[in-house]
Amino acid sequence: MSMAVTPLLAAVPPATAPVSVTVPDDLQDISQLEALAKSEAATQLPPLTDRQRFLVGPIQPNLKLERCSQPVGATLASAHHMRDRVTIELRCQNAKPWHLYVQVRIIGTSSAVVAAHAVVVGSVLKATDLRVEQHDISELPPGFLDDPAIAVGLTASRPISGGAFLTNQQLVAAKAVQRGQSVTLVAGSGGMSVRMAGRALSDGLINQRVRVQNLSSGRTVEGIARSEQVVEIVFQ
Repeated sequence: MSMAVTPLLAAVPPATAPVSVTVPDDLQDISQLEALAKSEAATQLPPLTDRQRFLVGPIQPNLKLERCSQPVGATLASAHHMRDRVTIELRCQNAKPWHLYVQVRIIGTSSAVVAAHAVVVGSVLKATDLRVEQHDISELPPGFLDDPAIAVGLTASRPISGGAFLTNQQLVAAKAVQRGQSVTLVAGSGGMSVRMAGRALSDGLINQRVRVQNLSSGRTVEGIARSEQVVEIVFQ
């Protein structure tokens, strides 16, 4: 007995075409506003890695804004913003002007420098004190470091526990002068300068005041650490 077979292709519905949303001519296209906010944010935030992308808004799709008769302006809403997010102000100068604030943030992961072990306050950091890990950006603290080279040679201004993120608030420049160190004292007057041997009586960073002893006179004076081993006398 023979049976009629219906071709399988006849049972498969045609592929669904992408749904396009038609925006009325008198209303602003929300997708264009999102693209504009993203473009402006890209000029204000660090370049994205292949592990990151921008997340815009969202702008409510049912928001009805009168179509702008001229290009919509996009500016940074505040000069102070976090490393991973900004607020962009979109402004239209129509006869009936409108403006809109849109947040754009980076999502994904970023390289982050962490302490390879506990670091004692006052330690000058070496490459072996650090390691780099990938972390979700939302987990990272303000001022986090993404490159260990930034931290190498800097001094820990506070104790840092092993595995903790390193931030720029925890680090200061290495000491230019250390207590007990031999230094060169420079005193200037009338366009002339005199150099003499001295000894540091306190630690100091670049451009920080330190107490030193003039080895010629034995007097204790105050100066400013201008570079390693060089102190400019300010009081005699």
